[in-house]
Amino acid sequence: MQAIQKKNKFGNMFPPKGTRIVSWYVMMGIGQVVTIKLTGAQLRDLNTAIEKGAWGAFDTEFYPTYDYAPLWKTEKAKVSQ
Repeated sequence: MQAIQKKNKFGNMFPPKGTRIVSWYVMMGIGQVVTIKLTGAQLRDLNTAIEKGAWGAFDTEFYPTYDYAPLWKTEKAKVSQ
């Protein structure tokens, strides 16, 4: 896997500029789970880095999410008024 990543220059592409790795877990039997903070506009760059850099070394799945807590707090405050 490391040889494929090196050949694909994964280390040069990941993480994309302007993004931040929040956590990186290796889960036995599941694989690696990486949490990355980025804007919606940077999602394409992340996908491209994974496709080009990790291709052949890993199977990948993406589950884009967002932090709903700030929105929930704002809505809750409106209802409470």
